Amino acid sequence: MSISRRLHKTTPVRHIISVLAALWLLAGCTSQVPRSSLPFPVTCTSCGDPVKVVTVPLPVIASSPNEGITVGALTAFLIHNKNDEISTMLAPQINHNNNFGVTASLYGAFYPSLNSTVELNLSQSGKINHAYEIRGRDLSYLDNKLELNAYLFKISDGSSRFFGFDAKSPQQKESNYANDEVGYTFSGGYQFGKHFQISLGDRFRDVTIRPGAVKKIPYIKNTFSTTDVPGINGFTTHAPRVSISYSTLNDRDTPTYGGYARFTFEPTMTELGGAANYRHYEVETKGFVPLDNGRYISVFRFMYNQTLGHDVPFLEQSILGGETTLRGYGRNRFIDNSFFLCNFEERIRLFRWEVFSVTADWELAPFIDFGAVMESLDKANGSNFEFNPGVGFRAIVRPNIVGRVDLGIGKDGPAIFVGLGYPF
Repeated sequence: MSISRRLHKTTPVRHIISVLAALWLLAGCTSQVPRSSLPFPVTCTSCGDPVKVVTVPLPVIASSPNEGITVGALTAFLIHNKNDEISTMLAPQINHNNNFGVTASLYGAFYPSLNSTVELNLSQSGKINHAYEIRGRDLSYLDNKLELNAYLFKISDGSSRFFGFDAKSPQQKESNYANDEVGYTFSGGYQFGKHFQISLGDRFRDVTIRPGAVKKIPYIKNTFSTTDVPGINGFTTHAPRVSISYSTLNDRDTPTYGGYARFTFEPTMTELGGAANYRHYEVETKGFVPLDNGRYISVFRFMYNQTLGHDVPFLEQSILGGETTLRGYGRNRFIDNSFFLCNFEERIRLFRWEVFSVTADWELAPFIDFGAVMESLDKANGSNFEFNPGVGFRAIVRPNIVGRVDLGIGKDGPAIFVGLGYPF
């Protein structure tokens, strides 16, 4: 039996609060630890001996339309290399949510070199939710011109929602389910010229639809039928992918200036084991314009996605909603054959502050998200577009760590998202 399941069954809320308080009392500090006490992959050859370890306790408070309110605590352990850069981050976390009970998780990010990254996320809740993910990137081959990416996952989200198709899907049709998924994504990209890259990849996804964790909302199969919603009984996707991109960004993870454009084509075929024959087309552009030596960075993104085919599973269609698209709504709020999306942010560095011997830029980021799903771009209707204003708060430890809290406002109410990395 998992630790999280034992907590869920035997530990009352007052004991949970005591555990969270104990975690919080782990005072932030900087320590020197013998390298022999921190085996690979926690440390690597770029680390000194002893190793500088910064401990940062943080509260966790989040609220989103799908999950509801989550409270908890985490402690981040930041391991530094000889150049005083973060080479490893480990973040064990425990939180409580009324829908999922207690969740125990561990996030790890490993940066053995400037050209390679490995991320690990392990999470198990008392009810339905879990995530076992590993993601890797390597740019060290062929004189740094070959980029390899891999992502393996086994996840289940019991807070998922479906409202129906098109931009006018009513809130009254809200249903709940758990999408239990296993799959992978692999890609290899080769840089040609100074700014271009062509990438070939493969994506596999096997999805089972089960009853969700939010019992006050009807189960999707009790509200919609198989004929109305392709993929409601589960589906499999297996698709090759080709992308071509152009980038002048000064940094992949925390850019401050430059531009980026990408075109992607991905066909799913029954011959490869897919549930149906359909095709994804996607175009994305984004730009970063700095002012006042980078204290103000104007950021924009335009994106268009189209899915063509018959009997396309509902989770494989063009989708808006969530922390990276329309931040005033929960994940997967709007679904149709296409979407058009615009995001605008003004990232304002308020101050640069050293906390627990780690120098971080603290940002305020007012934003506007504007987008809609539609049958096709030529059938776009202005009245269908959603306008989501909001504000973000970020802490950035350059060159690779971003913590964020984004508050967006949509017609269904406010949404708060907490996570790592910029939303786009």
